[in-house]
Amino acid sequence: MNDVWQWSAASIANAVRTGEFTAEAVAQSHLDRQSAVNPAINAVVQDFPDEALESAREVDRQLAAGQDPGVLCGVPVTIKVNVDQMGHATTNGLRLLQDLIAEHDSPVVSNLRNAGAVIVGRTNTPAFSLRWFTNNALHGQTLNPRNSSLTPGGSSGGAAAAVAAGLCAVGHGTDIAGSVRYPAYACGLHGLRPSLGRVPAYNASGKDRFLSGQIMAVSGPIARTIEDIRLSLLAMMAPDPRDPWFTPSPLEQAPFEKRVALSVAPDGMPVAEPVIKALHDAAARLRDAGWTVDEIPCPPMRSAADVNAMLWMAETQFALSDMIEQEGEPDSQFVFREMTRLSEDTNFEHLMTALQFRVGLIREWDLFLQRYPVVLCPVSGELPFEQQLDVRSVEDFERVNEAQLTQRGIPALGLPALTVATGQVGQSPVGVQLIASRFREDILLSAGTAIEAAGSVPTVCNPDQLA
Repeated sequence: MNDVWQWSAASIANAVRTGEFTAEAVAQSHLDRQSAVNPAINAVVQDFPDEALESAREVDRQLAAGQDPGVLCGVPVTIKVNVDQMGHATTNGLRLLQDLIAEHDSPVVSNLRNAGAVIVGRTNTPAFSLRWFTNNALHGQTLNPRNSSLTPGGSSGGAAAAVAAGLCAVGHGTDIAGSVRYPAYACGLHGLRPSLGRVPAYNASGKDRFLSGQIMAVSGPIARTIEDIRLSLLAMMAPDPRDPWFTPSPLEQAPFEKRVALSVAPDGMPVAEPVIKALHDAAARLRDAGWTVDEIPCPPMRSAADVNAMLWMAETQFALSDMIEQEGEPDSQFVFREMTRLSEDTNFEHLMTALQFRVGLIREWDLFLQRYPVVLCPVSGELPFEQQLDVRSVEDFERVNEAQLTQRGIPALGLPALTVATGQVGQSPVGVQLIASRFREDILLSAGTAIEAAGSVPTVCNPDQLA
């Protein structure tokens, strides 16, 4: 079992459930991999091997007693450091919060545990989870194990790097402007942003979020197979009364027409040729699998991104501007200044108007998704960026921000979206994004499975420093 850290979550769960391996042995294999590889990439920034092994032994005890631990039976997972895990600091990448020890698990952590998952570490995020790059003054910089010159993405860059390097089978991430979807893309993986209300959320260690966090931020899984995304979502979406936004809704819903809208350049966003090629390749894979694909513009994306910016910056300026100053972390200070400069004045009138306009946008998207149950579009307008590109200059920040138009737009609509890895362009991963109606993650998974089946499943890599 020396290579079990390369296995999918579904394969691990089956092997542990049938007695091929113990959960403890699987956890130890991943912890050994973590010891060997993590120093090169800095993906896991809080480790607790004794706690992880005891959690694994509890899975083995349940199996010995004839109990079913759950769909993630013995599967090693990681948790992002901006979510509460009892006994560990919810740092959000901040020195200011390095001693904020959680007294309770957040709902998503509880749900993963209750599904039999074994938490083997906590993963890095940029300060304030503010960027599509992962670096902070407390935990340091995370490197992309597929290519250290590229960003691992952000803000769940640690989670994606950990999955790509075989430190875990599933990484937990959060997404308010692409923080699950973009790291998955940058590290050559799959990543799901669920519908708002699909996965319960609550951090008892801090105050409740303001409006933008409540209606745009979600937790979701990053994994190497679409099947693992499905299993992880089933685990994460269990009910929890602590989240008033949680909406009970079955994963598998009514039959749907296999009809896709291919939108190569939403609202005229610049899209690099390799990304365009990946989109047409994914469209061809879907057609070969029996889907109808029409190239057609999607509903407004840029105005949805503007709403996201208005809501997010209103909250950030109100609740975090003093903390950003106190933390004194240069990257987040620069990004905050540029986000403020590029967003409309967040006065009361503009905020109310944005909320009113948002309803019409959602209505337009809902009606479109009645005709086309899936939208196929770029994850980013460019291949994964060079490390730290966004803070190199004002012009580079604007370039990054524009390329991430779809990352920014979708959360304002509350829609689910799935990054599907499709291959490599030279030394750079590439992939595509799928969008569906609220609570129709089943459609995304169906289309993602068709794309994956016609290509190659992402595999574990050795960081290039170790290759």
